Amino acid sequence: MNLTYKFFFYSLLLILSQSILAVNDSAVLSKDFPSKLSEFNFFSNQAQQIPSNRVIPYDLISTLFSDYSYKKRFVYVPESKKATYREDWVFDFPVGSALIKTFYYPLDERDLTLGNNLLETRLLLHKENGWDAVSYAWNEDQTEAYLKIAGKTVHTSWINKEGRNISVRYRVPNKNQCKECHSTNDEISPIGPKARNLNREFNYSHGSKHQLVNLLKEGVIESYPNTFRTIADWEDSSFTLEERARAYLAINCGHCHMTSGVANSTGLYLNLNEIRSIHLGINKSPVATGRGSGNLKYSIVPGQARESILLFRMISTDPGVMMPESGRSLVHKEAVLLIEEWINSMK
Repeated sequence: MNLTYKFFFYSLLLILSQSILAVNDSAVLSKDFPSKLSEFNFFSNQAQQIPSNRVIPYDLISTLFSDYSYKKRFVYVPESKKATYREDWVFDFPVGSALIKTFYYPLDERDLTLGNNLLETRLLLHKENGWDAVSYAWNEDQTEAYLKIAGKTVHTSWINKEGRNISVRYRVPNKNQCKECHSTNDEISPIGPKARNLNREFNYSHGSKHQLVNLLKEGVIESYPNTFRTIADWEDSSFTLEERARAYLAINCGHCHMTSGVANSTGLYLNLNEIRSIHLGINKSPVATGRGSGNLKYSIVPGQARESILLFRMISTDPGVMMPESGRSLVHKEAVLLIEEWINSMK
């Protein structure tokens, strides 16, 4: 084989491999959703969650509670396009972008090498007319995920770090339920990938690197400022109790409980920038809460967590009482302890 032929042969192989691993942009932009997740070509190895070209993994500093499930997150931005920085909000991702999140449980939290049970992959797709959301549920063989417009209930279990077998009725949301969280000013919107929640290291396959630095290098984002506010990791005790509690409430409640969210009429605003005590719930009477108030008077009673509606609704698993009202069926025990301590510390 002469040098010219070799060059042609390997160039052809490279072009073919890149086309095979390329995301299906037509599927992202289509008005109709493909029946199978694999039709998007987001992964070179879907079962192992190995991403295709330009599909970049990322993680968040503080994350939404979803019945103790684990999550793998990925972002895709089409070639020659970039997301732009927005202060105190998610990056402005261009049309054709996709945010991909796979929910799963390890088979045994004591030994993560034993493998995972993939449950669903949720997609946020930026189409020509705005963002759209949809879920794909994984089959039992873990070979494919299928479109579930109407949602699905999955009975599953895993062994936790203490060696206990935990069972849960995991709910894949229907398409309309996606809007319950991902709605800003009555339009579907991402809520997680803000610069302040991405400002951390990530262990990539090629080594550890700062996420924002890597996203800039990969051409996913255009830029970000030298200084900006970073959210606390609510599980990190090196932060103050106030910082941890506010971070947890911001990521788990603040996307609805803000002036542009679906719970704006309540006057209870839990986004990170809110500083007015009454809108944070302190000595605030409930609005149209019904039995969700538990016959308690105020959202937060300083020094009395068990007299506070906020904690009461976090502890409940009654669908008509609990908050958040979707996305969980279990009580987030660690967060309950955090918020209880925070409220009791108030004077």
